[in-house]
Amino acid sequence: MYTAHFGLRELPFGITPDTSFFFGSPHSQEALNTLLVAARTGEGFIKITGEVGTGKTLLCRKFMTTLGPEFVTAYIPNPYLEPRTLMLALADELEVGYDKDADQHAVLKAITHRLLHLAAADKRVLLCLDEAQAMPVETLEALRLLTNLETEKRKLLQIVLFGQPELNRKLELQSIRQLAQRITFHYHLGPLSRDDLDYYVAHRLRVAGYDGARLFSRAAVARLYAASGGVPRLVNILAHKAMMLCYGQGRRQVARAHVSAAARDTLATSRRRVWPWAALLAVLAGAAAGLAWALSH
Repeated sequence: MYTAHFGLRELPFGITPDTSFFFGSPHSQEALNTLLVAARTGEGFIKITGEVGTGKTLLCRKFMTTLGPEFVTAYIPNPYLEPRTLMLALADELEVGYDKDADQHAVLKAITHRLLHLAAADKRVLLCLDEAQAMPVETLEALRLLTNLETEKRKLLQIVLFGQPELNRKLELQSIRQLAQRITFHYHLGPLSRDDLDYYVAHRLRVAGYDGARLFSRAAVARLYAASGGVPRLVNILAHKAMMLCYGQGRRQVARAHVSAAARDTLATSRRRVWPWAALLAVLAGAAAGLAWALSH
């Protein structure tokens, strides 16, 4: 891969939510601050929305790692679950013991006992639900009932919903209006601006170990923004492919043409264009073969 070619310790543009690469853009930092303030004031429901690829999962993980030791966190990445199954998932996250045949009432009772025990130890419990727009309406209603659990001082459980904008439409349903009324903090996570994207690219390269001159030319960054719309996941995909092409050509700086080629390969799938990855792989294979021959002679 191109890491050695560019002097990197690791790949800078992966799409897995690695918190070491978290970039505090105005949007993401405001969202993180909103989460931290809401969590520390003990609000029952908090909501973060954003389009696909804007960094909600990374924000969620960064938020959980930023919380202090007074918090106990539970994380459910796929809440497309019926109410009882969600309760079981929460029980597992909180290390609650229960009988495998227990009904929803028994599981809720066990969870309540655990929450009271943690509250007595001066711990705050926070449940983060990713992809919350996929949650069935009846499960959302079960979540509302969970937030009814409280002491005289505060809620026993705080819930953060991370979801796509479809979550907002679901919360407008008359059947769960009581839940919507309990959301006191919310934030919509938008894409990166043109200037933020330039800093974003430099930040990820720096975290990955790059300490050289500008790696993406200004024209390349402009093309990267135009092609991605500032959506971080698309930025990562396009930047990674552009760096592969740059490396395959033996270049030291990513140019606009590299990003344009990556964009054609990534974004024009409806017209079934095929970018010449085979040529790039042939170059890489040839380089590897040449190195092997040199080492053997």
